[in-house]
Amino acid sequence: MDHRREVVEKVVDVVEDAEMRKTFSILLLVLIFLSLSSKGLTYEKNDFGLGIILGSPTGVSAKLWLSKSTAFDAAAAWSFSRKGRLQIHGDYLWHNFNLIKVEEGSFPFYYGLGFRFNFGDEVEAGVRFPLGLEYLFSQAPFDIFIEVVPVLRVINKTDFEMDGAIGVRFFFQ
Repeated sequence: MDHRREVVEKVVDVVEDAEMRKTFSILLLVLIFLSLSSKGLTYEKNDFGLGIILGSPTGVSAKLWLSKSTAFDAAAAWSFSRKGRLQIHGDYLWHNFNLIKVEEGSFPFYYGLGFRFNFGDEVEAGVRFPLGLEYLFSQAPFDIFIEVVPVLRVINKTDFEMDGAIGVRFFFQ
């Protein structure tokens, strides 16, 4: 119980910290600006997917298509590096469908900008720069993806880290 109380107290300290509020506000404004530049809120019936992500981190992954080439993805997951911690992240993604041609389905390269919060012994926050490949099946409501994500940590300390994962999602109709 004391460990949970310590984590809660650290979260409160970080939220009360002016630097944290400034960083979070900037990230939020960037994501709002980027979402306003998309052409609409959704583009097809199968625009929301839910699945798993394996690697660093491992957990639940969600994706919402905002247009034919933009999407928002997020995950609530467990990161096993440095004694384990809960990781929550969200990314605004752009997809290039013309880079890799396939006979069936589509195979876009994607890149984006996002945020990451880690909760463990220390509370950390950072800016994510995801790069990945995603295969979208033409006859089934699934996707599979692989990504590498450079992360610039900005709260608790400033340095670079790498996340990387594979995953699969089911898209609801």
